[in-house]
Amino acid sequence: MQLKRVSLYVIKKTLKLVSLLIAISVLSFLLVSYSPIDPIQSYIGADMVRVSPEQRDNIAAYWGLDDSKTEQFLNWSKAVLQGNLGTSLIYRAPVADVIAERFLASLILMGIAWLMSGFIGFILGIISGIQEGSWVDRIIKGYCFILASTPAFWLALLCLMLFSVSLGWFPVGLASPAGILTEDVTWLERAKHLVLPALTLSIIGVANVALHTRQKLIEVLGSEYARFAKAKGETGFLLLWRHGLRNISLPAVSLHFASFGELFGGAVLAEQVFSYPGLGQAVVQAGLGGDIPLLLGIVLFSTLFVFAGNLLADLLYQFIDPRMRKEELQ
Repeated sequence: MQLKRVSLYVIKKTLKLVSLLIAISVLSFLLVSYSPIDPIQSYIGADMVRVSPEQRDNIAAYWGLDDSKTEQFLNWSKAVLQGNLGTSLIYRAPVADVIAERFLASLILMGIAWLMSGFIGFILGIISGIQEGSWVDRIIKGYCFILASTPAFWLALLCLMLFSVSLGWFPVGLASPAGILTEDVTWLERAKHLVLPALTLSIIGVANVALHTRQKLIEVLGSEYARFAKAKGETGFLLLWRHGLRNISLPAVSLHFASFGELFGGAVLAEQVFSYPGLGQAVVQAGLGGDIPLLLGIVLFSTLFVFAGNLLADLLYQFIDPRMRKEELQ
């Protein structure tokens, strides 16, 4: 019986993922196809005036752009089912190769930012929860509310102007120094180029974790078993360690896993500001250049990435609360 419930749970999640991919693919294709950007002009570039109408028609036929919108989508869908995401018009390379190369850079950036935001947000939430009502609590809450309403690109521009332009502590952009071969770039140089984009993303992600942890800790410290522990003389760090830390840490981790979508959206803006060669910058270039195969490939991949994060959050919630696991599997 338990195996049957698990199988039904997996089938339900799989069907949800398939329907989500189909809906996002159709919507993204329609938005890109009917945009005012001419993919042929983006492909040719500044030499558009030198291209004859016959050459333009040949380019459109080569890329399948002379077909109807329905035929283009069906041809792309058939290729995807066969494991072929197509060829990028901008990079002149297979979409799968472009995504693999760009995602590695984005994964390092998002991974560092994800760990930093989780750790800093959890610590700030604990400090604010313990000091409820104090000036420290008000400062942390105000800081989190400001962060929650701050656009990622605006914060990235501030960091760029302060730490790169004014102070000169970090490079202005890119993932490595310009004019140096990839194999000659040291890890220290790569780390210096990662600091500002990772700092921007981590600061944005702090607010949700901190506020959630603060609220959970206040609820725990106001519970009956916490008041009983206080009556026995447990206070401060001892009370937090024995009764609060376990009850607030796992929900905070689950919430943090569910923030993959917000993290990816922030990475798109941060990578564009810092000219960081990741998947987010490739999304912007594909959209502005009318590169339909690359844009749809990245959309599908990012959907899988965000869905995996939400699935991990669901599984972690069920691990924390067995009652939720039983309800979900039924």
